[in-house]
Amino acid sequence: MLSKFISEGDKLELQAVEKSIPGHMEEKKIYYSQVYEILSEDTMEIAMPMEKTKLILLPVDSEFDLVAYGAGGLYQCFVRIIDRYKSDNVYLLVVELTSNLRKYQRREYYRFSCALEMCARNLEATEIEAIENKQPYVLTPGLPLKQSVIVDISGGGLRFLATQKYEPGSLLYISYHLLKNGERKKYETVGKVLNVRQLENRPGTYEHRVQYVNMDSDTREEIIKYIFEEERKNLRRGRLE
Repeated sequence: MLSKFISEGDKLELQAVEKSIPGHMEEKKIYYSQVYEILSEDTMEIAMPMEKTKLILLPVDSEFDLVAYGAGGLYQCFVRIIDRYKSDNVYLLVVELTSNLRKYQRREYYRFSCALEMCARNLEATEIEAIENKQPYVLTPGLPLKQSVIVDISGGGLRFLATQKYEPGSLLYISYHLLKNGERKKYETVGKVLNVRQLENRPGTYEHRVQYVNMDSDTREEIIKYIFEEERKNLRRGRLE
């Protein structure tokens, strides 16, 4: 199973899963690693996680929610550490699968359903000109904003509902908050309206689909990571039901 989807060098994320009370899973820290060698179709060697220059000695027999960044996409399973050692000056863990491997959609394009408050406005002419000419720009502060609600979000854009109708092709300033490391962080982005439709059952409410414009890779990765973590929470809840 493993060798069909995961290869040596693939990046990994590990999150500990412990049962503190029956039927309840605790949230744990995420550790980053990579595949060192596939040993069999249900076991592999992985690099021991590090934080800065410090090795993280994950204990034998501990269980983790593992996500692998394979060439064909994201794959998730649960694993147990069965050994750890040093080989050729490399610190390694041996893990065995305790569940089937399942494919995730790539997070950048996965549309995560949500209900998030959002503010928006049309860009000023000078802002639009700078963006279209791919020049450095600063968004004008203090302009009036309209309240909206994001109903799904992805690494490529979002969909939101508003009583304000924004025209297809228009560029918007968009502001919303996401959780990062347990704290609310404000995100200010520019988006292009791809299409608009009025909801049949809610006259005067418009659904907009927006694509991010000139978003830097760090911001995009933070949004994708938020989606990924929320999806894993849903996966865990599904396993408990």
